[in-house]
Amino acid sequence: MKAWRVVLLTLSFLLLGGCLVTFGDPLPANQPAPKALLGKWSSKDAWGEPLKLTISRGGGNTYKAVARAQGKAPEEYAFTVARHGNRWYLSAGVPKRLGGNFLIGGFEVSQDGKDLVLYNLDVEQVQQAVSNKELTGRSTEVPEDNGPGVLIDSPTERVLAYLDDPANSDLFVEVARFQRAGK
Repeated sequence: MKAWRVVLLTLSFLLLGGCLVTFGDPLPANQPAPKALLGKWSSKDAWGEPLKLTISRGGGNTYKAVARAQGKAPEEYAFTVARHGNRWYLSAGVPKRLGGNFLIGGFEVSQDGKDLVLYNLDVEQVQQAVSNKELTGRSTEVPEDNGPGVLIDSPTERVLAYLDDPANSDLFVEVARFQRAGK
């Protein structure tokens, strides 16, 4: 799970560590993100070290997240967003060293715009969905000793219908919480 957290915390959106759910297709880049998502965010990692996240607009309806951890070089990720049902989703490319493809996560910005919460998909529940034929895909090994993962190849419409289903609300696991950084 450590490598997935690097991408999540690096993207500060997606926890790239060990258990990783990836998708063959990204979410379409046809929707703007909520304005409150843009800006500077801060948090602390599991060891109490500061994390900084800056989110800005890229070209079109793509966005850029730059994550900085103390003593590490900044990492930059491009992502798209989509709103379906009551949820906001984000989609980003996974580095080739972690298997490539795309990840989908969730996010919430508090009503006052001061908190950002990022969610990852629970790998075991997604694997169960594949076993139950709710989604199509296969188990994978995430490179760099990060453990088991799953690659979903269902069409985007089917994936979003599964994610939007209220019966699957426990599929999302909080992976990071950020606070708006001072101006």
